[in-house]
Amino acid sequence: MKPTSSEDARRMHATCTLHPRRGTLKTVNRKSDKQFLLSLPRNVYLCIKFSSMTDIALELALLRTLRGVEFVRQLKKVVQSGIFKPVENEKDIFAAPGNHRDDFPLLLKAAHKAVDDGNKVYILPNPKGGRTADFIFESKGVYKMYDLKTITGRSSVENRLIESIDQTNRVLINVCATYNARVMAIQIKNYFNANPYALEVLIYKGKKTISVTRRFVENPMYLILFRQKYEQ
Repeated sequence: MKPTSSEDARRMHATCTLHPRRGTLKTVNRKSDKQFLLSLPRNVYLCIKFSSMTDIALELALLRTLRGVEFVRQLKKVVQSGIFKPVENEKDIFAAPGNHRDDFPLLLKAAHKAVDDGNKVYILPNPKGGRTADFIFESKGVYKMYDLKTITGRSSVENRLIESIDQTNRVLINVCATYNARVMAIQIKNYFNANPYALEVLIYKGKKTISVTRRFVENPMYLILFRQKYEQ
């Protein structure tokens, strides 16, 4: 991808101030660069300077290149971008106008539970040409992004979790069918083993909310503790 000007050339080879040893500063000013961002491997650090921030698809794609504080800062920027409007007849649930996703009813069902748990919910658009997560949750100034997997009994939890790798490091499982607790616990552990970037699997089961983190999975008593939380 060639720079479009001498200024861009200098930026292309400049040292990133945030990651001086592992980053390259690049200017992104074309919608076609979205595919470039989406293709980046998870372990590549790239600092991006946008000449235009009008394309939400680029904003979402940028999330794939960030970690830690920078990632959270970008989540906040997406939320405050102005594209989200209140969903009609819903409290604390927001979506982009014209966001007519086929899975919107399933997203809304999970969003209701998230609001009950004290979150503001932002349903993310699904731009063509890339896979994105489904939600940003905000609670007391803390921002988290989740990919929703609704479990209806037709596919395994592990398969659905694996689908989310490279989309986000947090997955929300909305359990809408009977599922064996021990099997689910093992499959969630397999997901954490397969994805070194995974931070959390959040489970909605009826009125229950169960948060499974890497630290929880690494507990020697994990299987027993998980079954207690899931079955009680």
